[in-house]
Amino acid sequence: MAKVCRLNRIPKINLSMSNFQTKVIAVQQALKAPKSQFNSFGKYSYRNQEDILEAVKPLLAENGLVLHISDSVEEIVGVAVITATATLSDGTDSISSTAQAGVDLNRKGMDIAQSFGASSSYARKYSLNGLFLIDDTKDADSTNTHGKATTAPAPAASQDSDSFMKSVEYIKASKNSAQAVDMVLKKYGSTFSEKQIAALNKFA
Repeated sequence: MAKVCRLNRIPKINLSMSNFQTKVIAVQQALKAPKSQFNSFGKYSYRNQEDILEAVKPLLAENGLVLHISDSVEEIVGVAVITATATLSDGTDSISSTAQAGVDLNRKGMDIAQSFGASSSYARKYSLNGLFLIDDTKDADSTNTHGKATTAPAPAASQDSDSFMKSVEYIKASKNSAQAVDMVLKKYGSTFSEKQIAALNKFA
């Protein structure tokens, strides 16, 4: 969804804005967030919120900056929407970026807390993208196959034990098991029994 970036002025202290801007630019230019996650279904690598945070922490310390991320929830035309705000500050000046993600309360295989958590992670990642000028337009998200769904080596859509075990193996091999469970259930949850779904959810 659309990202909004705004520059805020916190109470005046004898620290020039140009100094703050220089620090922000330094972090944006130096930040290299690797795509350490791998989608076995679509055969592509991608980055998540944790990858960005791990890469930016040493740069924040080096430049004397603090990063804060917060969420707010509102209802828009009957849909719960999470707005994530990432704020970078030096104690005097700050710059913020926001991003939004809808919450699917009826997502199969996920309870309300998991649905909100997944949407929060998505919104937070894109608020960080906006703040640090990370372009993910050519990257695939963990739940986006970019048209590769028909050719990806995904588990067979059946209830037999072989396809279920393949799903379990995929989830165990994933660095983010919760996202892996979400992906498997979103695509193939309708083919699994309630007992199988419950078993997969234990990995989330």
